[in-house]
Amino acid sequence: MGKITNEELLRRLDEKFGGTVVQTGADFGLLTVETSVDAIIDVLSFLKNDEALRFIFLTDITAIHYPESEKPIGVIYHLHSLTTNTRIRVKVFMPLENVHIPTATTLWDGANWMERETYDFFGVIFDGHPDLRRILNVDDMTVFPMRREYPLEDPNRVDKKDYFFGR
Repeated sequence: MGKITNEELLRRLDEKFGGTVVQTGADFGLLTVETSVDAIIDVLSFLKNDEALRFIFLTDITAIHYPESEKPIGVIYHLHSLTTNTRIRVKVFMPLENVHIPTATTLWDGANWMERETYDFFGVIFDGHPDLRRILNVDDMTVFPMRREYPLEDPNRVDKKDYFFGR
């Protein structure tokens, strides 16, 4: 079985899900689509179990934070079809007030640690996860360090003043 083109992949997703899955990019040939929290498990399940697609390898789950956006938290899934050597990126965005998304551990056991890491750094709550707790940071940490909620540098640092650098 040969590599599936992005056009074919989009056509199959559109046939199955209509307008709930939309293309947002194809940087360097990697198809990127976006869907909703409600549809994510159905989309991932279709990509994994469809006989022609077979995206059986969950490469990564991570998140991003765009503080200025209406839906600032995004969860990103990277999938790889080993039979067709095709990759796809699936994104879901959600408001900061409701960072709940269904767990993908029902589809891939390997999602367990990836979801824990995403929770640990971004605060995304994966509903139905078997053991959602911090994995790399200390347990009593009260912030999510990868969110862009704090200034990048302390404005009171004197060693960063321009006059030290002849400016």
